[in-house]
Amino acid sequence: MPLGDFRSIYLPYCLERQENGSYAVLNREYKPVGFNTNEHISYEDYPVTTNFKKLGPMTAKRLSYDQSESLDKVYLYNDGCLPTSSKESMEAYLEKIAVLAKLEVDDA
Repeated sequence: MPLGDFRSIYLPYCLERQENGSYAVLNREYKPVGFNTNEHISYEDYPVTTNFKKLGPMTAKRLSYDQSESLDKVYLYNDGCLPTSSKESMEAYLEKIAVLAKLEVDDA
């Protein structure tokens, strides 16, 4: 899918845990949210990762579209439930964003 809509560039698609335990919040193209490019991005070259204080399996399950408890990659939606495909899909996505928005971060 080419970069061509706001959702693909600016809305979180997944959280990907890095080797140091921090997370990159990625758009649909697996680039940091807001990066409008198809070029390869090395996350460590940019200040784009964050450390969540309390992101455990139960929170991952609440965030994950398929209720996975995996902490390595947490997918907020998939191609079968694009937030922009229906009112119900958007409501489900916004519920996940509400959970994500309340997570405390520690970037010190």
